[in-house]
Amino acid sequence: MKVFWGLGKLLTLGFWLVVVANMVSALPNPFDLLVSLAGSLVLLTHLLEMVLFNGSVRGRPRPWLDRGLILVFGIFHLQSISGPSAGVAHA
Repeated sequence: MKVFWGLGKLLTLGFWLVVVANMVSALPNPFDLLVSLAGSLVLLTHLLEMVLFNGSVRGRPRPWLDRGLILVFGIFHLQSISGPSAGVAHA
């Protein structure tokens, strides 16, 4: 499962690189609009995740770093910081 989360982080980072590259040098029409729209929607989703999971990040040693990583990686970072629940048996 860690490979899946790591691959997700890598692909998310690649997505943000494409969004930044589109901001620096616009892609051909209609891709520039599509990449900008997708980047805006993903940023909005990551902001929502940051607000919703603020309580679980609050007790961490560096909560602002975790919030920044949630803005970049979203749920992939949240899954990497949440460990397995103690005392819960899986059948």
